Amino acid sequence: MSEPFFQISKLEAGYGEIRVLWGIDLAVSAGEIVCLIGSNGAGKTTLLRTISGLLPPTAGSIVIDGQELAGADTRRILAGGIAHVPEGRRLFRTMSVKDNLMMGAYLRKRGASVEEDLERVMTMFPRLAERAHQDASTLSGGEQQMCAIGRGIMSRPKLLMIDELSLGLAPRAVELLSESLIEINKTGVAILLVEQDVMTALDLAHRGYVIDRGRISLAATSEQLRQEPAVREAYIGAA
Repeated sequence: MSEPFFQISKLEAGYGEIRVLWGIDLAVSAGEIVCLIGSNGAGKTTLLRTISGLLPPTAGSIVIDGQELAGADTRRILAGGIAHVPEGRRLFRTMSVKDNLMMGAYLRKRGASVEEDLERVMTMFPRLAERAHQDASTLSGGEQQMCAIGRGIMSRPKLLMIDELSLGLAPRAVELLSESLIEINKTGVAILLVEQDVMTALDLAHRGYVIDRGRISLAATSEQLRQEPAVREAYIGAA
């Protein structure tokens, strides 16, 4: 693995007096897809919310390209190169698909580069181009996820974080989205993927982490995790 450009060290966070994350260490290198797997309530979404500034950490470090972002607000974190596709997509209702995509570029100056990126997203997701002026909330689940990912790309992130790629989607939609993530990754965007469908996560990722009750319990390549007896028993259903 090359030197990580994104690194979390001893990160802790929670809600009020309830601590959820306990000393999390995690790294992503340039060009990597890294997955985070774990059961419901293990702390996966809390970790992404803490990285993106929606939840303040109580301890630890979040560094991207040498820039410390622990405790920074969401605007600074987005400007630092981290985009978050949240669980449930969270598109802006009553706004068109195109306007939702453009919201991803709100920190950028409107110009040719933004229009080029919009065209790139529309080319990557032809269904969004067909529905550019449609209310985004009326899209199918798979199309909404395309729009949410496209919105993230419009910020030109160095790291794209996706929370539950496949949640509530048909297998064919998951397949199309997975293919798109591989293409996005080929452009140089690193990806941190939270995914409860462990086989989908391991098929996509180069490496992975297992989080259990707010602690990283295992870190290895995807192939090693796929063969790990404890992972197979707990998450894949085979001893």
